[in-house]
Amino acid sequence: MKEKQEAIAAALQAVPAGRFEIRRHAAPQSSTQAPDAPLTVLTDGKGRIERFAVFDGVEVSFHQYLAERVQFRHRADDSVLEIDHCRAGRIGWSMRGAAIYLGAGDVCLHTLDRCADSEMILPLGFYEGISVTVHPRQLQAHCPEVLREAGFDVQAVCAKFSAGAAPVGLPASQTTEHIFAPLYALPDALRVPYYRLKAQEILLYLSQLEPERAPGLSQYVSQQTELIKEIRDFLVQHLDQRFTIEALSKKYLINTSSLKAVFKAVYGLPIASYMKEYRVRQAMKLLRETDDSIAMIARKVGYETQGKFTKAFKEIAQILPTEYRKFHGVSPDR
Repeated sequence: MKEKQEAIAAALQAVPAGRFEIRRHAAPQSSTQAPDAPLTVLTDGKGRIERFAVFDGVEVSFHQYLAERVQFRHRADDSVLEIDHCRAGRIGWSMRGAAIYLGAGDVCLHTLDRCADSEMILPLGFYEGISVTVHPRQLQAHCPEVLREAGFDVQAVCAKFSAGAAPVGLPASQTTEHIFAPLYALPDALRVPYYRLKAQEILLYLSQLEPERAPGLSQYVSQQTELIKEIRDFLVQHLDQRFTIEALSKKYLINTSSLKAVFKAVYGLPIASYMKEYRVRQAMKLLRETDDSIAMIARKVGYETQGKFTKAFKEIAQILPTEYRKFHGVSPDR
């Protein structure tokens, strides 16, 4: 996870903090392109969206974000379908009061009216993904031969995934991974040809998919997810203390089963696993940037004994704290 975040940070190194770079690549020759809807992005971090019009009515976009929150503003259009695939990181997308969370490999389908004025939360601080935007009227008028031969009905497909009151979430599967994985890390010369090929595969896959029969991702109301983020912030601000699920449940007036389920949906891990990893990451920072003793660092991140801390550190970092400091720290342990 840390390696992927560092790779995204390196890719966005030239983008100033607080900025979102949107690149629109030249479209292939065609008679009519899908309308280029104005997009405004506000963020506390930075990011980049690369947009490719692969053929009439279909656009593929590559996303890399390094932020905690991203807000989107664009024209609402209930006829346009967007398919989002999360490759790395984790996002929570609040659309019209409902929040859906995507982890690596998950897919979300929704119309552009649902995300026209929306906010994306990045619990892990980074995100990489691909989106495919389908304008049915343009695609129907200029449908590629492969789709025509398959009897593809774009209006029926878009209607199928826009009929509900909320976005449709599909958990990671071998099938969707097979479709989306090749879209990443392509050489520039192959991006548009490969995007064009895979966009057709995605549309054919959706034409056969029945949303009501497919396993879905759980959705949560925005109030629940905001409460969970408040609980998480409380835990990391009191890292030297330990709190049971029951104590948190009473403090925040949420039942224990909901607390556990929504926390895992938002942050991708059970509370205990998330906090264990967070404590070790903070300990790494202290080992790198301070000359505090390992025993003191252990107490600061919530471990009663240096032995328990060392065991947890080795499980997460695959290295002992003393060895980590030797390679990365400012001075040996005192």
